Amino acid sequence: MSLFITDECINCDVCEPECPNDAIYQGDEIYEINPSLCTQCVGHYDEPQCQQVCPVDCILIDEENPETQEELQAKYEKIISEK
Repeated sequence: MSLFITDECINCDVCEPECPNDAIYQGDEIYEINPSLCTQCVGHYDEPQCQQVCPVDCILIDEENPETQEELQAKYEKIISEK
């Protein structure tokens, strides 16, 4: 599943540079995650880097965008091939 950022985001700017897929961006009020680019760092790291650096733990699994490990891997491979 992709991740999403809750309204508890404090706009601290630490998550955006950690995302290897450029899925995190500054939204109108808080940072947001593009679910079509989020692989939970599959293909890059063992765990989502944005969650590791977030000081307020506001980056959660998006239950509305369920994906298996295989689907995340396939998304990663597609993103890499398009770069």
